[in-house]
Amino acid sequence: MIRVVWQALIILALTLLTQIGGLIWLAALILFRRRTTRLAGFLALYAGASLAAQQIAPLAGRTALPCTGDSAVRAPLFYCALNRTYVTPELATLLGQLAAHMEREHPGIPVTVLDGGFPFLTGFPLLPHLSHDDGEKVDLAFWYEGGGLRSPIGYWAFEDGPAACPDPADLTLRWDMHWFQPFTRDLPLDKARMTTALRWLNTNLPASGKILVEPHLASALGVSGDKIRFQGCRAARHDDHIHIQL
Repeated sequence: MIRVVWQALIILALTLLTQIGGLIWLAALILFRRRTTRLAGFLALYAGASLAAQQIAPLAGRTALPCTGDSAVRAPLFYCALNRTYVTPELATLLGQLAAHMEREHPGIPVTVLDGGFPFLTGFPLLPHLSHDDGEKVDLAFWYEGGGLRSPIGYWAFEDGPAACPDPADLTLRWDMHWFQPFTRDLPLDKARMTTALRWLNTNLPASGKILVEPHLASALGVSGDKIRFQGCRAARHDDHIHIQL
């Protein structure tokens, strides 16, 4: 019974983390009876299924963002491996246009995307996000002087400033991740690129679009607009990434 519960938890965790991983682990349990070969079998099946998802996802109205090569829009391999970099074709086009604009204004550093969405099933949650369930949302990593990221995962390297929330806020996801801070780098924010990106997005997002960023950061960068919003006190902080949605 314990073994069944343990395997069920693995399937649940892989499903929540990667969408397709739980089903692949179940297939590995059936196909590979020996524990010594099961993990290798799972990894091989998962790699194949992930490649297949890239080909099938357009049928569900999603496209995978680039992970390697010289693309002006790219996602870290970590997020690509977890199948979390899928967006609608409309959002992919918008990101390409943003990248082209950034290259003209500030050449040399690509647009780095973090979490987008899963390849299939609108409404399937992309935890820990409260949205990101339809391919129309994506998180952008901040630009830093000299290139690169402050955080090894792109998130949680906060640009601290005054919060527009009570302290503490009830039922909040405004984690500070103090334990993670030793893993971040001391890189100054590239204010010129950040300002250019936010102003372009505010102008070029559809009328229904939103840009979520902490008010203190938008104020420090001198940007404002009807699409630049505060995400609220009961959502994750947005002074470590930019959230955009159509």
